[in-house]
Amino acid sequence: PTPIPVAFRRLLGRAAHPYPRGWSPGMRAGSRNRVVPRTGVFFVFLGLSGAGVLAAPPPAQQVIAAEVRRDAFVDRVEALGTLRANEMVVLTANATELVTKIHFDDGQRVEAGDVLVEMSSDEERAQLEEARAAAEEARSQYERVRPLAAQGTAAKAQYDERRREWETARARVAVVESRLADRTVRAPFPGVVGLRNLSLGALVRPGDPITTLDDDRVMKLEFSVPATYLDTLKPGLAIVAKARAYGSREFRGEIRSVDSRVDPVTRSIVARAEIPNPDRALRPGMLMTVGLLNNPRDALVIPESAIVAAGRKSFVFRIDAAAGNKVERREITVGARRAGEAEVLAGLAAGDRVVAHGTQRVRDGQAVQVLPADAATTP
Repeated sequence: PTPIPVAFRRLLGRAAHPYPRGWSPGMRAGSRNRVVPRTGVFFVFLGLSGAGVLAAPPPAQQVIAAEVRRDAFVDRVEALGTLRANEMVVLTANATELVTKIHFDDGQRVEAGDVLVEMSSDEERAQLEEARAAAEEARSQYERVRPLAAQGTAAKAQYDERRREWETARARVAVVESRLADRTVRAPFPGVVGLRNLSLGALVRPGDPITTLDDDRVMKLEFSVPATYLDTLKPGLAIVAKARAYGSREFRGEIRSVDSRVDPVTRSIVARAEIPNPDRALRPGMLMTVGLLNNPRDALVIPESAIVAAGRKSFVFRIDAAAGNKVERREITVGARRAGEAEVLAGLAAGDRVVAHGTQRVRDGQAVQVLPADAATTP
């Protein structure tokens, strides 16, 4: 409250006692020291207060301001996806044999063509030597008869028979080499092997899983989105993905392909994105949250805390520095939103300052005192 001057305090004291000390109600009305009626004192006091003698202007309201800035803005579409390796396979045996050698450990990285498992192949090696010897003999017989047939001293039928025998022998060598290769399991592409599912001396059969092999240099993320976004779901669209195991870390990639069919039950479509994985942090089978970065643009951005909603309209308090930091309640058009920020489509210009904290305590036309931005975190 505004302090009351001493003179008025004295008048108020007299008003409390309408007849001063030594005076009585019967004194002459024309006396020089006429008693001031109590009601008149209050009229004088209230009149002076209304004239501004006792009242002081209210202090400026303290607020925190934010500047309207231009920033890259996108429309985010959230979805859930599952990671897959760029290439993945379950390695199995092609023949029923005993395992004689194992050349890998759990989780080892291998290159394309590396031998992982060798199986018993003594019989096939012997058959290969026999087939190669027969092929060499057939080639010699063919080479002898070929010049004779060219000179006309050997029958053409004999020449054709020797050539057929040589080609048959070569085909037999190829068959034995193929059977011998089936006794060796090799890595078809570079990657990391999984857990080993066999031991030395085990009998493996076709279809028995030996281990897994994943090419995790690039990961494929498959996710479903509503078919309403089909028009914007194109190859090359950027995405941002997060995994619960890595907290707030973001993994960026882009869509490579979109399925040709829409699911008739869920009315969604499957998209596949590729995410580089240079540090091998991502693994197949992980569940990830996907954010599609649709419609990238340059937009005006303000903090969401600066927006005051009134029905279906949105307002901000713009600070006019030229008018002594007075605020102006201005209607704006709000576009898309993201964490803690909103896009402004109309009503503000880049460089304007708006009240970001303290919007509930200011009124249109009121002067404000702008505090530093770090005051928002100060108790």
